[in-house]
Amino acid sequence: MLAWAAPFTAFHDGETFTYHVGFAIFGHAGDVTIAAHDQKLNGTDVMSVTTDTRSRGIVRGLYAFDNKAEVVIEKASGRMLSVKESGADPKRATDTEITFDYAKRQAKYTDRVRPERSKDVTLPDGDPMDLISALVQTRSWNLKPGEKRDVLVQFGSDFYPLTIKAEGYEEVWTPLGTYQTLVLVPRMEKDPQGLFKKGGQIKVWISQDASSLPVQMQLKLGFGSATLVLSAYNSTPAITAASN
Repeated sequence: MLAWAAPFTAFHDGETFTYHVGFAIFGHAGDVTIAAHDQKLNGTDVMSVTTDTRSRGIVRGLYAFDNKAEVVIEKASGRMLSVKESGADPKRATDTEITFDYAKRQAKYTDRVRPERSKDVTLPDGDPMDLISALVQTRSWNLKPGEKRDVLVQFGSDFYPLTIKAEGYEEVWTPLGTYQTLVLVPRMEKDPQGLFKKGGQIKVWISQDASSLPVQMQLKLGFGSATLVLSAYNSTPAITAASN
């Protein structure tokens, strides 16, 4: 069954993950940085999770891509309060936001570049997560090969039920060292939509040590495969000056 409200445990305050992105023949086509920070929002403890994506090198010369997403999550319930995404590539700009009203089971989706796509959306059963948080959240599940768990994932103004299954153990090399990992694969088992309808596949590799780091992620599409390999990790919370 789908996960319901529960404390948010995907990230810890101060965690920063940096990934080298390999795409097709390019071993380092870009970088992705995911950072998590505790905040207060109207007196409520929340966590802000930002994901910055940039192409680099030769790939940037061919395809300049910059994107930033921020998810704000209520820590006590694990519920997303808002998701903002902005960026640009040679073909189009992006500037969207979605906010959630769980009492009314409604979400308000705003597209500032293409306002005709803005709309109110009825939430399906369950509490949705963004894809990155859903993948990283698996680090606290302690799944064993053959076990699986269902999540509801938000993609723009759409919500898809995914089943994340533990496939088996693999050894993964990263610039930070070699890890023994558990491979987790999300799938849409009924009525595939979006990238899953087109034969796409997502995988995440979770280290099997005390840190449970997501050391590798992979997105396969019809036109190629992007692999994110962990190249840097920091777990130091920001130091806030004491007020008098």
